[in-house]
Amino acid sequence: MPEGMLLAIILGLLGAAVGAIGGAILQQRVTQSRVAAAEQNAARILNEAERRHKELLIEAREEALRVKNQVEAELKERRNELQRLEKRLLQKEESLERKQEALERRERALADREARLEETRLQLQRLEEQQRQELERVAGLSLQEARQLLLAEVEREARDEAARRIREIEQELRQEAEERARKILVTAMQRLTSEVVSEATVSVVPLPSEDMKGRIIGREGRNIRTLEHLTGVDVIIDDTPDAVTLSSFDPVRREVARVALTKLISDGRIHPARIEEMVERARREVEQAMQEAGEQAALEAGCPGLHPEILKYLGRLKFRYSYGQNQLKHAVETARLAALIAHEVGADVEVARRGGLLHDLGKAVDHEVEGTHAKIGADLARRYGVPGPVVHCIEAHHEEIEPQTVEAVIVIVADALSGSRPGARRESLEQYLKRLEALEAVAYSFPGVEKAFAIQAGREIRVIVKPDEIDDLGAFRLARDLSRKIQESLEYPGQIKVTVIREKRAVEYAR
Repeated sequence: MPEGMLLAIILGLLGAAVGAIGGAILQQRVTQSRVAAAEQNAARILNEAERRHKELLIEAREEALRVKNQVEAELKERRNELQRLEKRLLQKEESLERKQEALERRERALADREARLEETRLQLQRLEEQQRQELERVAGLSLQEARQLLLAEVEREARDEAARRIREIEQELRQEAEERARKILVTAMQRLTSEVVSEATVSVVPLPSEDMKGRIIGREGRNIRTLEHLTGVDVIIDDTPDAVTLSSFDPVRREVARVALTKLISDGRIHPARIEEMVERARREVEQAMQEAGEQAALEAGCPGLHPEILKYLGRLKFRYSYGQNQLKHAVETARLAALIAHEVGADVEVARRGGLLHDLGKAVDHEVEGTHAKIGADLARRYGVPGPVVHCIEAHHEEIEPQTVEAVIVIVADALSGSRPGARRESLEQYLKRLEALEAVAYSFPGVEKAFAIQAGREIRVIVKPDEIDDLGAFRLARDLSRKIQESLEYPGQIKVTVIREKRAVEYAR
């Protein structure tokens, strides 16, 4: 091999060896630097960890110290609270002990006082017994007799004082009430214009001649029996010239008989078959007239919307009279008066109006149904859906039950006003005299009455008393007792004024 090539190879090998050694040295240095860096990083982490550890230890110690202080403060506060509670309990126990001791002392004192009071009571009883015996001996009266005298004296003084006080109160109330009532009633009467009419209640059928009586009686009385049987009325044929009288407690039946008999007389054909036909026709006409009368009355009174059956019963009042006053006209007039008064006093006008119109509804059937006409009318109204306040006005208008509403009282007043106004009613002379005699008899039933006079057509009674037997206060008591007895024992329209007169006269003669 040539030397040059060998040298080149050797140099190459030497170069490679040198490169390898250099690379190894360089690699070693790089590794050493990394190791040194890692060691430095590890040292830094350790230092950081040690610092954090110290900080955590410090925080933990501070937290533990804070918790410890808080717990100690709470424990101290609880100990203080317990000490306060114990102190309060001790104070309460001491207070209870003191109160118990005071109660025991009071009980002992009360026992001593009771003993002394019992002893004193026994002494008083002995003294009272001695005093009573001494008083009985001196006065000559027993205890019961003295008590009765004392009670009689006290009762007399109390009655005098009560009568004096009642007189003062009545005078004050009368002045105020009369002024107010006068204004209301005058206003109502001024606004109500109603003609004063007195109507006859006798059902008399005029005849064209006396011969008609025989035709009405018929052969063997068959015509009159048929008429009485079909109508339920008594046909009276007597010596009254050119007239036949019809008698029945039912005004509707009497009107049916009157209409039927009038038609038979006009027709001239009077026999049982014709009588039956005319009675049936008259019954339909009367029923139609009653329905129309009820509707017209409701219209005049301003009460629309009433049940047809109510209107029918109301129309029956067209043939009903009381002391000569037509009951249907009385109902309409009462409705108007009640509405006017209710308007003046601020009450329910519609309730008062309807209560006034229907207050005598029971009179339409009171001869057929048991009970008073106020109760019967209330039952009829309730059956056909009349509102409760109106029903109450109907059943309370004669005060058979206590009126609970202002409207019920207004209906009572309007009813009395319509029945007692001048010319509204008329009585026979015999009934009139009997009523006046009964009124005076009630007055004479009281002791100390010298004379009694019923005046103003029975609207007032004046009583003259003996001044030696009845004093001024007794006169007031007599007026009150007499008015109460009149209310309880007599029946009368409107109201009666009671006037008691006591007069003391001193008479001397100059000679």
